[in-house]
Amino acid sequence: MRATTSERMDAMPVQEPANPAGPAQSRARFFNSGNAFNVKLPPVPAAVFPAAAVPVLGAATGFVLCDQSESLALPYPATTPLMLARYAAIAPNADLTARFKATGAIWYVIAGAGTSTIENESFDWSSGDVFLSPGGVELNLRADREGAVLWVVTNEPQLAFDYLQPAHGEECGVDVVHYPALEIRHQLERVVNASRDEDTAGLALIFSSERNAAGRNILPSLTLSLNTLPSGERQRKHRHNSAAVTLILSGRRCYSIVGAERCDWSQYATLVTPPAEPHSHHNDGDERALFLIVQDGGLHYHARTMGFAFLEPEA
Repeated sequence: MRATTSERMDAMPVQEPANPAGPAQSRARFFNSGNAFNVKLPPVPAAVFPAAAVPVLGAATGFVLCDQSESLALPYPATTPLMLARYAAIAPNADLTARFKATGAIWYVIAGAGTSTIENESFDWSSGDVFLSPGGVELNLRADREGAVLWVVTNEPQLAFDYLQPAHGEECGVDVVHYPALEIRHQLERVVNASRDEDTAGLALIFSSERNAAGRNILPSLTLSLNTLPSGERQRKHRHNSAAVTLILSGRRCYSIVGAERCDWSQYATLVTPPAEPHSHHNDGDERALFLIVQDGGLHYHARTMGFAFLEPEA
């Protein structure tokens, strides 16, 4: 006959070893099927980092983080649990040097022009360009005489969560890649002019690289897309298990509905869409809207957990 006690499984504290024989055994901890799966984490806030947070040309060199770590109860900077977005300002004729503890960094040039030197490669960039840099290596960005403002997203929180250091060289799986604005516009027009069916998830240009083309991602765990929304149209309500960090590039009288909250757009604001939260995008203006979206979608595609679904029929 099984002995029972009045102790409830779900109310039991963490169980420690009864008679540990040494330090290694004393570090063991145990939970049970009643209390191990009731961890309650704070939700990812649906947030807007307004255009007022964006540095202006000529600002002092440095970063402005889109940091929600306090709301997420994380000990390191994070915009979402796995991504960190920031704005970068480079003063006229000045240098910005960085070394991110990330798989890689996705950059968008908001204003200005300059030159990047990443290990043994250098290239010039200007407004509207996108470029990718590997993590764990030093990169130097030098602005021209007007200065520069950029937006950058990394997966630093993802590596910090697992106490990881970036891989280097061939092992990192990330190359330096430059996507000039003129080439981006050309490729986007091909997408806009192509036919699509009602199951196509919006109207977007997806960025990838020679190394990551098989996964259709720009980084193994992150996706980057340039989405467009024609005047008077909306992207119908949908959901996905990846979080999204969006930079608004253009669009007047545009907004998103995230959950039950309306988030009005302003140029170069950063919008955070929580994972699995129903949302839709709306363009009530008279010009085509453009918005750049980074998601931790590569991770979810790999785990087979993307969970994309439209939540209403096509109008």
